[in-house]
Amino acid sequence: MHSLLLSPMTWALLWMAATWLTWARARAWWRVVLAIAGIAIVLLCTPLGANTLIRMVEGGVPREARCDARDAQAPIVVLAGGLQDEPRAHDDYIALTPSSWRRLRGGVELWRRGAPVTMTIAGGGPFAISEAAVLARLAQDWGVPAQWLREEAQSTTTWESAMALRGTLPARVRVVSSATHLPRAAVAFRAAGFVPCMVASDSAYVPMGSVGYFLPQLSAMQKTQVALYEVMGVVSYRWRARGRGPGLSAR
Repeated sequence: MHSLLLSPMTWALLWMAATWLTWARARAWWRVVLAIAGIAIVLLCTPLGANTLIRMVEGGVPREARCDARDAQAPIVVLAGGLQDEPRAHDDYIALTPSSWRRLRGGVELWRRGAPVTMTIAGGGPFAISEAAVLARLAQDWGVPAQWLREEAQSTTTWESAMALRGTLPARVRVVSSATHLPRAAVAFRAAGFVPCMVASDSAYVPMGSVGYFLPQLSAMQKTQVALYEVMGVVSYRWRARGRGPGLSAR
């Protein structure tokens, strides 16, 4: 349902319906509102609008949550990016989404650059074989020894991942995920009592290029939808964190 509500195509259809039903008898101010809304919807369907929104979302990681050289010994947490099919075996890598591949790649590259530390892969999923299990096997294929890998295979959301890891890791951890997802992940891990520093495995932002940057595109609509989903996720997680009350995150 959220995909439908956050889609610019849904907004465009609603805008067309509202314009058709009200334009003839609308007052001047309402026509101005409709015109501005129409321009905004078209803009969000273009790479220009979508990437502007993505850049705002990816810039939402707090300054204190950025990693530096002092965090080189902190454990790594890689947040799984989902499965696109049911894994038939622990090495059924084709079942992973591209997002999961990129996030694990970012975590493995971070692990290789420093001294060996524990790398926890978080993500359960709806199937008998978890996202974490498949990603852990792939991490071993990419050179991370099994003794340095941990799996958190019960969670189905970022919030659940953060809560499930409470008490299993020190407060300071390096959280690896896509840049658009990091602001929401930061809220969840702080609510769970961690002092996380965030590492972007990849970015969805694409700088201005050809004239196509200003024309509506399906890929831009999908990117806008992802950005809006993350914005709503940050708002939802902040509300949940506030509702937990003082001291509850230490449980």
